Amino acid sequence: MSASHPKSVYVLCTGGTIGMQRSDRGYVPMPGHLAKSMAKLPELQNPDMPRYTVHEYEKPIDSANMTIDNWMQIGKDILKNYAHYDGFVILHGTDTMAYSASILSFMLENLQKPVIFTGSQLPLFETRSDARENLINAIWIASHYHIPEVCIYFNNKLFRGNRCKKVDANSFSAFVSPNFPTLGKVGTDVLIRHSLLRPVPKGELHLQLIHSVAVGALRIFPGISLDMLKHFLRPPLQALVLETYGLGTAPEDPDFLDIIHRATDSGIVIVNCSQCPVAKVRMSHYAAGTTLMNAGVVSGGDMTAESALAKLFYLFSKELSLSHIKSEMMVDWRGELTLGK
Repeated sequence: MSASHPKSVYVLCTGGTIGMQRSDRGYVPMPGHLAKSMAKLPELQNPDMPRYTVHEYEKPIDSANMTIDNWMQIGKDILKNYAHYDGFVILHGTDTMAYSASILSFMLENLQKPVIFTGSQLPLFETRSDARENLINAIWIASHYHIPEVCIYFNNKLFRGNRCKKVDANSFSAFVSPNFPTLGKVGTDVLIRHSLLRPVPKGELHLQLIHSVAVGALRIFPGISLDMLKHFLRPPLQALVLETYGLGTAPEDPDFLDIIHRATDSGIVIVNCSQCPVAKVRMSHYAAGTTLMNAGVVSGGDMTAESALAKLFYLFSKELSLSHIKSEMMVDWRGELTLGK
C-alpha cells in the first residue's frame, strides 16, 4: 500500500478470554460479542487509529481446544486478506497462544507484514481488564511499524512469537521470552528494537499447509517408568520433543538409553529441549547429555518446547527426509533458535 493510503488492520477473533461473557458455568465464548464490544470503545474510533475490519469466527473457541484445523483456518484467512491490509491482529486465548504464534511463524513463508497475537487475562467487559490496552496497542503497532514477523503483544511488551512461553496465569504479565530479548516496549512512546527484527524476505506470501503429524512431548523426571517410555515411543509416533534437565541431560541408565536409541533407529525424530526456561541444550557438556547425543537425539538448542513442536509439525509437513528434518531442526528458520555458543 502507498504511504498516502489510510492504514488498515485485519482483526481476526478466534475466541479466548478477551471476548468471553459470564455464565453460570463461568466465562464462556460468545459469538458476536467481541465485535460489538470493540465498536463501543472510543479509543478505536479515534481518527489517529487505523481503520480496522473485524472477522469473528462463527464458533469462537477456548484456546485449550485449538487444533491443526484452527491453525489452517487462521493461515488461510491471513493469506486471503494479505494484500488488502497493512497488518494483522489475532485475538486468541492465552493458554495455547505460544503454540499458535510459533506454528504460524513457520507456516507464513515470506511474511513481510506484522501478524500480532494478543488476548487478555480478563474479558474486555470487566472493569479492570487488561484487554483494552492489549487490543489498542496491538492494532496500533500492526498498522504503524514494518515488522515482518509473527509476534505476541502482551502487557506493554512485543515478543517474537516463537520465543514465547506462558508462565503466569494470574498476573497481566502472562508471557516471557526467556532466551531472546523483547522486540519492543510500550510506554509513553512505542520503542521497537529494529536491530532485532528479521530481515524482510523476498517473494510472495506462501502458506505451508500443516498435515496431521504424530508429534509428542514428554517431560523427563526422576523415576520415569521405562515401560511407559517404551509404550510412548511406539508407532504411530513420528517425532518427540524430549524435555530434559538443565543443559540437556537425562538418566544414564543403559535400559533408558537403549529404548531411546531403538526409537531413533526406527525413524522417530527426538529433539532435546530443556525443562529450564532459560537454557540452551549443550549435550556435549555432560556425560548424561553425550549419551543422548550418541543415541541419536537432536539438540533443540534454546528453542522453547512450544516452538520445537511447531517446527516438527512444519518440517514433516514439507515432506522432507528424516535426515533432512534432523539437520533442519538445528537451523534457524524464523528466529526461533540462537546459533553458535
